[in-house]
Amino acid sequence: MPLMRMKEIRDLTEDEMARRLSELRAELFKLRGVSKAGGSVENPGRIREIRKTIARILTVQAERRKGRSD
Repeated sequence: MPLMRMKEIRDLTEDEMARRLSELRAELFKLRGVSKAGGSVENPGRIREIRKTIARILTVQAERRKGRSD
């Protein structure tokens, strides 16, 4: 799953955002587990990328709750 930009996230519906958020959290959980167990992650930068994408999705959801539509 590639990095998502804010424009792409804002184009998603609430259901799509929730689904994508759960997928990203599951992937992050898996990658962190491998990393903590001493294994090598194929792409260590992917963890940071996933964290940033999760934050972007949560930001858009908060904006929508407050009625902001940028």
